[in-house]
Amino acid sequence: MIELWGEAVRSIEPMVKPLHRSMWLKPIECVSIEDGRIRLRAPNRYHKEWFEDHFLPSILKDLQGRTQTTFTVEFVIEEDAAAATPKTGPAGLAPEGSPASVATRSPTVELPSRAKPPNLLTRYAFEKFVVGPTNRFAHSAALSVAESPGEKYNPLFIYGGVGVGKTHLLQAIGHEIYRQHPEWNVVFVTCERFVTDFISSLMNRGGGGGSQMEEFRARYREFPDVLLIDDIQFLSNKDSSQDEFFHTFNALHYAHKQIVMTCDKLPSEVAGLEDRLRSRFTWGLIAEVGTPDMETRVAIVKRKAELDRIELPDDVALFIGTAIKTNVRDLEGALARVSARASFESRPLTLELAQDALKNIVASSPVGLTIEAVQREVATYFSIKLADLKGPKRHRAVAHPRAVAMYLARKLTSMSYPEIGSRFGGKDHSTVISAVRKIERLVKEDPAQRSIVNTLESHLRDD
Repeated sequence: MIELWGEAVRSIEPMVKPLHRSMWLKPIECVSIEDGRIRLRAPNRYHKEWFEDHFLPSILKDLQGRTQTTFTVEFVIEEDAAAATPKTGPAGLAPEGSPASVATRSPTVELPSRAKPPNLLTRYAFEKFVVGPTNRFAHSAALSVAESPGEKYNPLFIYGGVGVGKTHLLQAIGHEIYRQHPEWNVVFVTCERFVTDFISSLMNRGGGGGSQMEEFRARYREFPDVLLIDDIQFLSNKDSSQDEFFHTFNALHYAHKQIVMTCDKLPSEVAGLEDRLRSRFTWGLIAEVGTPDMETRVAIVKRKAELDRIELPDDVALFIGTAIKTNVRDLEGALARVSARASFESRPLTLELAQDALKNIVASSPVGLTIEAVQREVATYFSIKLADLKGPKRHRAVAHPRAVAMYLARKLTSMSYPEIGSRFGGKDHSTVISAVRKIERLVKEDPAQRSIVNTLESHLRDD
């Protein structure tokens, strides 16, 4: 009967977004189906409630259609079971991954002193983070974790491209938790440092009857009340380090200690990562930090100028925010370059100076290119009506060209995601973001699609 559950789940998967599939659907396990009663296992109550609200009715409908049986459902919550079950197994052996098996240490090992201020940068605070459409959800999730660590979203998994603000949010969580709980131990570490410490503990042995491995495990499994780990993708293809982090994760999670990780990809997209870690990374909440839109980029430039006490004219902020479309780090670098030029040459910080300072790093965009020109070019290329391209039709013959047009509009004009959406029948900005990312992926992976997009872009630049 359990096979029927798998078939019912697979029947709804095409209608579920990949992110929701990995985050909410796959962690739910069918334990048994007997006498019209289904027993499911969920990582925590939040997963259970989300699954019940969004997926369970459709799955039950499919099952009842297959079997002509009305089912009742009960859940086993892993967090509750872990809290209620003794951590030692038969003959005094602890089950794999439990705190009793992974956090045991020699009495000679001393933990670090309590309540040491975390090694966080002061500039990475919530009040210095600029919120926009592409990072609002991640910012809200980070705030929620900082206000109620170890309760709601554990772990919190923040992912996104290079330089978009993941580390800022990670350290902001640490600052806020330490402010509210100065007696807590907030540990921030890069994944590279975790791996380096682990390798060092394997190679060296300490004196006094205790090994450096025991000290390492005490430092990462017993000492933290909160573990903030940056760039978790560094674990990729490091089998021993992955095994060590697996047990570290379990020790902290079972003890209801908050874990927050950043990564450059979704757990399902990190190559060389063990499935058991992939699964645990989805136990809590996954939040994306996207590339900032134009309005957010301008706001970031202005905020950085304010923090660095740079008198920045509005037209210069707008120019930098419009010209640099990549990430926060590049925006701050561009501002530093412009400010340095003005300082070294003892000149006022004007638009002309900014344009000259950035002329070698700003990608050239077609002058005067409009979104209407993009739409016309794409509609002509794919032989579809312009009205259909801008309208609500969803079939592939129209949806794919529309996504290409959104991608080119984003790349070749200075329009924001909401502005682009408004020119395609009032589409939501999240729809535009999804379309742009889809085409970005196709351009990287599919030579035929890359050729189409490059041809269109070439035509638009030449016009």
